[in-house]
Amino acid sequence: MGMIANYQYISDKQLDELKKMNPQENEEYFDMIEEWNEEEETLLDIDKMWDVLHFVLTGVDSSAPIEGDALSEAIVGEVSIDSEEFIAYSSKERLPAIIDALEHFDIESALENFSMEKCKAAGLYPNIWDYEEETEEIMEEITDYLEGMKAFYKEVAAREGNVMVTIY
Repeated sequence: MGMIANYQYISDKQLDELKKMNPQENEEYFDMIEEWNEEEETLLDIDKMWDVLHFVLTGVDSSAPIEGDALSEAIVGEVSIDSEEFIAYSSKERLPAIIDALEHFDIESALENFSMEKCKAAGLYPNIWDYEEETEEIMEEITDYLEGMKAFYKEVAAREGNVMVTIY
């Protein structure tokens, strides 16, 4: 197993509940999130590729999110609520900027400079960067996940919702 990134639609009411709860003080916090996950159909799972996708989009790993950068927020959310079990959100007001940034990102140009060595040097999760023979497959995964993110964020925006990001 490993740390997997999941993105899901949440309503304004759910966002308010999320903001009010303190994960360190409330044992029901994760139960609530898991329940929302089971009930919601607008979901995106990018498996373990969240860190490398953040790196390709922004040039830095996800441990150094760029405040106010829509591409960074697409991966790690606008506001972090819990860093131990990573939980964050992006409000519906921020989604148009995220969608625009994703739509205008030139993935082909970005992947021209992609290398397993750079990923390894950056210490990106997961630690798969010694498998040079998998470079093409990983580049295809990155492209597929980016396309999935575009579709996901557009669907959430069309539903006038917010996005919750969980990485654990």
